[in-house]
Amino acid sequence: MFRIPPITKNLLIINLLAFFATFVLQMRGFDLADIGGLHFFMASNFHLYQLVTYLFLHANFMHILSNMFGLWMFGCVIENVWGPKKFLFYYISCGIGAGLLQELAQFGSFYMTVAESVPGAGIGTVLEYGQHYASALNAWTTIGASGAVYAVILAFGMTFPNERLFIIPFPFPIKAKWFVMGYVAIEFFSALASSGDGVAHTAHLGGMLFGYLMIRYWNHHPDSGYDRSRGQQFFDNLKRNFDQRRQNQGGSSYNGYENRHMHAEHGSKQDDMEYNARKKQNQEEIDAILDKIRKSGYDSLTKEEKKKLFDASNQK
Repeated sequence: MFRIPPITKNLLIINLLAFFATFVLQMRGFDLADIGGLHFFMASNFHLYQLVTYLFLHANFMHILSNMFGLWMFGCVIENVWGPKKFLFYYISCGIGAGLLQELAQFGSFYMTVAESVPGAGIGTVLEYGQHYASALNAWTTIGASGAVYAVILAFGMTFPNERLFIIPFPFPIKAKWFVMGYVAIEFFSALASSGDGVAHTAHLGGMLFGYLMIRYWNHHPDSGYDRSRGQQFFDNLKRNFDQRRQNQGGSSYNGYENRHMHAEHGSKQDDMEYNARKKQNQEEIDAILDKIRKSGYDSLTKEEKKKLFDASNQK
């Protein structure tokens, strides 16, 4: 049975608890979104901790549903490949990065508003207006995990670029890299349109931008503490599971089945040397497939190799 890895599972739980807490406390006159939401840095209610807390607050059911579905769908895969520590660092860092870019976009919007009223206004004038309207600027509040989730989607596209996804309403599979590029294009043009739809498109792009830069840095600096070998923990665990299962059963289940099949067909017991040679050959093939995944990724496998790995992992 498919298991949700620990960081992804805990992130899902925390987001859901925060969502229900928001509505329960709201009925008692306590606005959790106002306290934990990310305010514009010139607003009177802005605090640095909001760069983290805003990631766990959502406006409505559809908002949290779409974000948590994306986190579950892509986060499970990325955490299994990268490991929990690297995944959590990436998720929170990209969420903070998304918030910072959203702050920058809001500052640009505020600057343009002031410049329209005061031609030739400089930074000093803008800061003075910010202090004067600090209470009114509290209305500029950002909440939601979208920036971090979009970064996770980007990570999936960069890790498995040729993996095919079935996306509604398209009746055909789409490669992950095109799926991600489509997301970027939609968010980019939505941010330029400034449609006033209440969606923080700049934050979405910010999360993906920080994610892209981080992954590029890790790829070019494998000795930075998050090298690719640690990112292959998922496949190393898979290999250990094969070895442990083989030891517990006194031999490979695959080869045990094949041995019994040949025994029934030929009516004689398989020779020990032939059995051991076949067992060794099967193990070497599995090891070669896992090594290929480490070097070139899962998508580099042929259909036969994928089938062999799948069959071996499901033998009981």
